[in-house]
Amino acid sequence: MLARFSNFVLRWRWAIVLLSFVAAFGAAYGGKNLEFSTNYRVFFSEENPQLQAFESLQRTYVREDVIMFVIQPDSGTVFTPELLAGMRDLTEKSWQIPFSTRVDSLTNFQNSYASGQDDLIVEDLVPEGSPLDQADLARIERTALDEPLLLDRLVSPDSRTAGISVTVNLPLQSELEVPEAMAYARMLAEEFRANHPDARLAITGSVALNNAFTEASMADMSLLVPLMYGALLLVMAILLRSVTGTISTLLVIGLSAMTAMGLAGWLGIGLTPPSVSAPTIILTIAIADSIHILITMIGRMRAGDSKYDAIRESLRINFQPVFLTSLTTVIGFVSLNFSDAPPFRDLGNITAMGVAAAWIYSILFLPAIMAILPIRVKVAAEGHRSSMDRFAEWVIAYRTRLLVGTVASVVVLGVMIPRIELNDQFVNYFDESLEFRQDTDFAMDNLSGIYQAQWSLPAGDSGAVSDPGFLTATDGFADWLRARPEVVHVQTITDIFKRLNKNMHADNAAFYRLPDERNLAAQYLLLFEMSLPYGLDLNNQINVDKSSTRIVATLENITTNELQALDREAKAYLAANLPTGEATEASGPFVMFAYIAERNIEGMLTGTFLAFLLISATLTFALRSMRLGLISLVPNLIPPVMAFGVWAVLVGEIGMASSIVTATSLGIIVDATVHFLSKYRRARIEKGASAEDAVRYAFSTVGTALWVTSAILIAGFGVLSFSAFQINSSLGMLTALTLAMALIADFLLLPAVLLTVDRGRNRSRDAAMTSSQPTTQAAE
Repeated sequence: MLARFSNFVLRWRWAIVLLSFVAAFGAAYGGKNLEFSTNYRVFFSEENPQLQAFESLQRTYVREDVIMFVIQPDSGTVFTPELLAGMRDLTEKSWQIPFSTRVDSLTNFQNSYASGQDDLIVEDLVPEGSPLDQADLARIERTALDEPLLLDRLVSPDSRTAGISVTVNLPLQSELEVPEAMAYARMLAEEFRANHPDARLAITGSVALNNAFTEASMADMSLLVPLMYGALLLVMAILLRSVTGTISTLLVIGLSAMTAMGLAGWLGIGLTPPSVSAPTIILTIAIADSIHILITMIGRMRAGDSKYDAIRESLRINFQPVFLTSLTTVIGFVSLNFSDAPPFRDLGNITAMGVAAAWIYSILFLPAIMAILPIRVKVAAEGHRSSMDRFAEWVIAYRTRLLVGTVASVVVLGVMIPRIELNDQFVNYFDESLEFRQDTDFAMDNLSGIYQAQWSLPAGDSGAVSDPGFLTATDGFADWLRARPEVVHVQTITDIFKRLNKNMHADNAAFYRLPDERNLAAQYLLLFEMSLPYGLDLNNQINVDKSSTRIVATLENITTNELQALDREAKAYLAANLPTGEATEASGPFVMFAYIAERNIEGMLTGTFLAFLLISATLTFALRSMRLGLISLVPNLIPPVMAFGVWAVLVGEIGMASSIVTATSLGIIVDATVHFLSKYRRARIEKGASAEDAVRYAFSTVGTALWVTSAILIAGFGVLSFSAFQINSSLGMLTALTLAMALIADFLLLPAVLLTVDRGRNRSRDAAMTSSQPTTQAAE
């Protein structure tokens, strides 16, 4: 069958090449439908409970995202006439940012105070026409630093830094909404910088976060793919030493990536920072099939075969293992559909399509184009002994030491794994070279954190937020939060009630406390709301029927484990101190990201287990040997253990990327095992070789291809470590490390295990076990 197939490829080589180009470009046309997602919510499935809680909270109050301008002069404080005038101007212009619904700043803060005994005045802290003389500046600064709603939120305690918070209500109808809002915000920022060159202005917030996902994706597309092509070109030119082979392989991987991305467009799959790395991964994996076919072909030509005969023999030897490695890799990436994060599902599906396309192009397009293009190969001298032959002898001689040493290393590294801590701080997803990361770090260092936890506290019936008992419990929870070292600021409606109570008692500081009566508190609230200008109402803190209120805690740069601990303790506090607050949990983007790694790991445990079962069954069936199938498990399970052990020592933290590394790398790890075992089995069955001779044969026929493809795979995933998106960077480094461990396992541990288990077995028994599979060609 393989002989007929190879003859078919050689006979119709021109037609196959032409049809390959037509198919690839036809699929690639779907790339016009690809769009970058600009919303961090794409990381969460519709079934994600944290996303559901956040969406419920936003429906209860208002759906809002934020653009935050952070301003700091080179010297002095923000309380100068020039900066306050500039901030007031920027505040007014920020209302023109697309989709903006609210702007909060020092200048338009709705400051309330008493006028006489009965009047309540509510006005901007820095009203239009304010004199901004020394007395006025002193008043503004004193009021700002004494106001809990401003301090550590819109002004720093040292008066050096101030913020302007623009609330944006994105319709979520188009992927252009976020870039449009950010473009206008950046235009305003540039105008402010031009007018105030002695001050720094940074932009952060959730809208900037959304935009950073797109910018990280674009940075990866413009850097990683060219870098990947350059690295592969260099490696292949050095290792293959064949211009024709290098060009043909580049065509195969290019067509594979084009096909996969085009099909993704046809299927309506969106691009996100994780899925945009698919072309890089496809380029890396697709090259392995081509390398095995080319190295065998070139090796046969060096042995004296003609080009056509070398192609036939290469297809005969490699067709099954190349198919198996492609199948197992597809299984590994398809298992990402068990991930809770849709971008990882998209990454798995796009890559799986690319791997399948690479297999088709490798067995059809590659031999066809090689048959057409000229290639020169120097025939090797007789008796030439390769480095792989010498390495095989060394492995055979030291097999016991290698077995013991490798097992000991696995045990030691495995013990280190529990030291790894889960941490998914979304700011750290972005490289420090990106503007968003720089601006957000600046904001967190000088003004306030970007990480927030939000609680919606139910008061009971309509209007119950004015109930003194509820207000006391809410204020107690706010005080409990403020007492925690990780909390920077707490926004709570109780601070407004206290201020209003003081105002209505002629600004007597002794009355800065919660009202004692529900009706009185409700009247204060109504009076205050009626005094607020359009866009600065309290709908972001109280729901429509005033039956619940939102508390927002701004946090230090804490780990996700610390946030989970805060969530648990807050839940216990509310259950014990707020009758209506039982089962109330924290919400918000940071809370969502704090749980995403755990949810992904839970889902991927199932996906990885099923992938492992399918891959093991595939290998056992393909090798026609339960014994070899069981042996194949050893070099496939050990590399992830070793890699995570090394990661525990060197890094100590993992996030979302870790949840998919085992599944994605499992299918790739199997590649080397399949090729080695298939050659080992061929020697045992076709040649009747001993275990030692079968190991020698495996190293001599496939050893070079294995270390070449492993080097390329490690280099390819290593390129991902240059990604501006930390999830992709960690995925690349962890996978590259796992593949390096796999190379050690396949070159040192697997032969040692085979020699230990298989030595002295009756060869006829092996032949009897596989007599149902006739050989297609006499032993060489």
